[in-house]
This record gives sequence, C-alpha cells and structure tokens, in this order.
Amino acid sequence: MPKAKIERQKMLEQEPQVRVKNFNEVPFGYTSELAKAEASRCLQCKKPTCMQGCPVEVNIPSFISKVEEGDFTSAIRIIKETNGLPAICGRVCPQETQCEMYCILGKKGKPVAIGNLERFSADFERDHLGYSKPVMASPSGHKIAVVGAGPAGLTCAADLCRMGYEVSIFEALHKPGGVLAYGIPEFRLPKAIVNQEVEYVKSLGATLRLNYVVGKLDTIDELLQNGYSAVFVGTGAGLPYFMGIPGENFIGIYSANEYLTRANLMKAFQFPDYDTPIIKGKKVAVLGGGNVAMDSARTALRLGAEESNLVYRRSKQEMPARAEEVHHAEDEGVRFRFLTAPTKFIGDEKGHVKGMNCIRMELGEPDASGRRKPIPVKDSDYFMEADIVVVAIGNGPNPLVPQTTPDLKLSKKGTIVADKFGRTSKKGVYAGGDIVLGAATVILAMGAGKIAAKTIDRDLRGIPDPIEEPEGDAQA
Repeated sequence: MPKAKIERQKMLEQEPQVRVKNFNEVPFGYTSELAKAEASRCLQCKKPTCMQGCPVEVNIPSFISKVEEGDFTSAIRIIKETNGLPAICGRVCPQETQCEMYCILGKKGKPVAIGNLERFSADFERDHLGYSKPVMASPSGHKIAVVGAGPAGLTCAADLCRMGYEVSIFEALHKPGGVLAYGIPEFRLPKAIVNQEVEYVKSLGATLRLNYVVGKLDTIDELLQNGYSAVFVGTGAGLPYFMGIPGENFIGIYSANEYLTRANLMKAFQFPDYDTPIIKGKKVAVLGGGNVAMDSARTALRLGAEESNLVYRRSKQEMPARAEEVHHAEDEGVRFRFLTAPTKFIGDEKGHVKGMNCIRMELGEPDASGRRKPIPVKDSDYFMEADIVVVAIGNGPNPLVPQTTPDLKLSKKGTIVADKFGRTSKKGVYAGGDIVLGAATVILAMGAGKIAAKTIDRDLRGIPDPIEEPEGDAQA
C-alpha cells in the first residue's frame, strides 16, 4: 500500500466521561505495533523539510526509520543527540505548527505523527531501557550557572554538561521543571515524567539547587564574582496579567498561575492529603483562549465544577490554543462562550465573586496580532453567573532578575533583550525562553536554551559565531 494511503494512527485515550473525574493522563500512547505502523508512513525524504520546524534540531527521518524497523533503542538515542527532554516534547509541543506542519504527507493528507512517535520512543526507553548517558566531553574547567529549572534552563544545562562544563541550576521553587511542573496539568503532562527528565539532566552532572531565589540570595553579579564563567537566565514569564476591570479583587478570582500551581505542583486536588486548599466552584468562568485557559477549564471540571465556561472575546478560529486541547475540552464538556468579554465582576456581601457583567463582541479588521480585532456590540450587556473566575489572558516576564541586574538591557515589556545567539547586553550573561520571548512555547524555550549553550561554549573557547543563522532563532 502506498505510504500516503496509510491512515494516521490514533492514540487510544481515556473516555471523556471517565477522565473528567480523575487527573490521570488522557492519551495512553502508542503500542509498538501502532508506532511501527505510523512510522511506516514516513516518506524518508532526501531533503526532510520536517526538520526545518524543529527548534532543537532532532534528526526526525532517522529516528522514525529506526521506529519502523523496531529498533526503539537506536530511535531514542538519535532523538537524545539533540533533545534531552523527549518525553515532555512528545506530549506538549505544538507539533502541528512545528515539525508536522512541514511534513510532505501533510500537503495532501495528514502528516506523520512525529510528536506521538517521539513520545513513544521516550516512554519505551523509560519502561524498558533505563537512561543511557550520551558521549561526554572532557572537563572544560569552567563553571556555569543556570538560573531557572524550566525547559530553557534544563536544556541549556544538559547541553553544557555534555560539552564538559560544571553546571549548577538555581531554582526558586521547591520543585524543578518551571512551567512543566506548575503550569501544565497532570492529565496532560504527568509530574513523574517531568521528574524523570530532570533526573536525566542531573545524571549528566548538573547540580540542582532548589529554593534558591537568584536576585535575593545571590544576584547575577554575585554569581559571576563567585567563580561562574557565565550565567544563563531562563526564569520564564511567571508574572500574571489581569483584566484591570472593577471587582477583580473579590474572593474566588484567581490568576491561572495560582490556580494551576495549587492544583498541579501543590496537588490541591488531593486535599486534605496535600494541605493546599483551593476553592472548588460550581460555576467556573475561565477568561482566555490559549492552552493555559484550556488547562484551567479542564482542571475545573476535575475539581468538581458543574459548569466550566471558557469566555473568549474572539471566535473559535482565532483561539491560540492547540486544536488537540480544544478538542479534548469540548469532549469533556467545557462550555465555550465566544465573542464575550467581562466588563465588571460582581460580588456578594461577604466579598466573594458571584458573577460578572459581560458584553458581546463582533470581529472587525485584523489587528497587530494578525487576528480580527474584537469590537464591543452596543447594548449587548448581560450577567453571567460564576462563583470562581480564572484569569488566563497571559503572563509577563519574571521581574526579579532584571530588577537586581541594573546593567541588563530590557525591552518595553520588561523582557531581557538577547540577540539571536542568546547574548544579553551584559558580558558573561545569556538568556532565553519566556524571559526573552514573553509567554511562548516549551519547545521554543528549549531551542533558545540549546542556542545559548552553543554560544557560551564558543565564547569561552574563543570561537567566532557561525555565519549562517542558527535554527530556532532566540527572538523567533
């Protein structure tokens, strides 16, 4: 049968009516047979365009060929030549707008399920092989500080360890992983997976220092003075944005950061076994249209909400969330309130939110984001009942490191300015991920961490930059 005629293999998953009552992972992943069948769809192009869309430069055709052969050991080794967090990438990366978007099969049908095959390969290694250590360079004699144990920091640290550097990762929270740990729910990315990927980075030689707030315990300048040859800043975008409308301080109104951190990292869904309470509303309203909003709305159902309403001021076509996440939310019963925007929160006599005044919107011409601009419809106000509101309209850069590093150049939005190689305005200091990009994706953060690691290595060895631009521009 021609490869183009073979149907894309679906992953089995929990039924919607079952999964909304638990926090277990939704898709079960491929079996060996399904993985080999999906891998057989790959055309093995002489000029693999799929690799153009991978910020961490995975040799996609090569690893897929090994999956098709049933040589899963070689498949994961090929992936880990450039990607130290494959089990995470296979689960949460937006492959549909990255590698799979460039797949030749996708021009006339469905692209190869590259992300699913990456997840399968990583899970096979974990379940059957144990972690194998890659080839390591001789010790360089240099110490590097990595600030932030999120996807950018972990990737940068792993690559630097492989290059022979002594790496210390400084993490402000009590658990590593950054947004992987506190932002993405258990049902989408199990914390056991995050922990295992962190352990792999540690196995390469990285030292992890938790509860260590750089900017308070040490500044960037103090790290440089204490024997570190370079510092990579990957502190992310953990500053929540709010609507700035009346009533936003009522009890029961959460930022998505707090709501998801309580539920994910601090396991509020297991209260009182875990002593982190969270208000469990009957009618929940989540404001926003991205993956974080989708995660919040789906979490609310699992916490027992009778209604979980996702309120978005544009239409479904403009939503930035992944299609897969929207599909899962719809299946689970999340109610979508499109072309709707809150104008005021209403509370009861005890100061608890009980609803919000909303206005209907219509779409005008495209704005700077390329999406059609929402315009309020006159005299369309109405009241929406809600006893919990989660604001998921985006995040800004973590301000602590910039505030304590006065000679670090910042953008108007407060992000650290870094060139395409990850260099900042301060000698010896590099940055990448959401602290540079603003709130973006896990894979772009990983790509930035990889680029910065290469730059640090070149700078310390006195090697000039390559003439061609690297894959996964840090400003992309």
